[in-house]
Amino acid sequence: MRKLLKKIFLSEKVIMAAIVFTAVILFILSFPSIKGAKPYSWQYCIHLIDDVLIVFFAVEAIVKICHFSWKEYWASNWNKFDFLIVIFSLPAMIPPPLLTFLPITLQKTSVILMLRLLRLVRLFRFLEFIPHLNQLMQGLKRAFKASVLVLGVLIALNFVLAIVSCHFFDRSDLFADPMTASYTIFQLFTLEGWNDVPKQVIKDLDAEQWKRIFIRFYFVALVLTGGIFGVSIANAIFVDEMTIDNNIELEKKIDHLNAKIEQLTKLLQPQQVEAIQAEQIAEKQTTERENKT
Repeated sequence: MRKLLKKIFLSEKVIMAAIVFTAVILFILSFPSIKGAKPYSWQYCIHLIDDVLIVFFAVEAIVKICHFSWKEYWASNWNKFDFLIVIFSLPAMIPPPLLTFLPITLQKTSVILMLRLLRLVRLFRFLEFIPHLNQLMQGLKRAFKASVLVLGVLIALNFVLAIVSCHFFDRSDLFADPMTASYTIFQLFTLEGWNDVPKQVIKDLDAEQWKRIFIRFYFVALVLTGGIFGVSIANAIFVDEMTIDNNIELEKKIDHLNAKIEQLTKLLQPQQVEAIQAEQIAEKQTTERENKT
């Protein structure tokens, strides 16, 4: 029995299948007809399956603790993550009829609902099965560090442009206050519907012909500065830092090859000297023979 439990709960394929099945069940539970199912109805069976899955992951934690010991089990961050989800998921198994025995404050608040929604976090366990996850996370960390300066410049540019735009186009709803203007500038930086912004500003201001030209030129310059050049530079730095691991591996291989070449050169140098000396002696002997003849 123990071997069977270990074979089931220590298998990554089984756990991954259980996580996928949990995702499907949680998706089905989001439908109103299933969410508000009455006990003893066929829709309520979905809730029971969800409870069985909670028990499944609780048994998984117990089996792993017994197999690895508590100290070794708790040393893994993924195990800590999963254990906390199991603990917080257990109250969600309380059937609706028993909720009436809870304090009124718990019944009126969304504590039980939040505990049930917390099970969605379990889907992040898919990250555990991603190959080279540590290498990927290190790349993300480097990329964020390298992009901080560019992101800071873009935020400062957004702040300044929001204030300037408020003074120029305060009669437009898109730039009525600094917060709204900042959101509009951010939309322009993402290039999402940027051409609709100057049209809306011209319409709100009922601008004259020369003002329309200024408005269009202003927003084109803004999109080029922040949306195309600024965001492109940030993306380039981010991608470069993410892929730097490949360059590091290539540099290591090249350094290793250079070291091997130097070793071979050192080994071949004495042999080359001996060969040159032998050739010189042979030439000397041939010249001496020719002179005698």
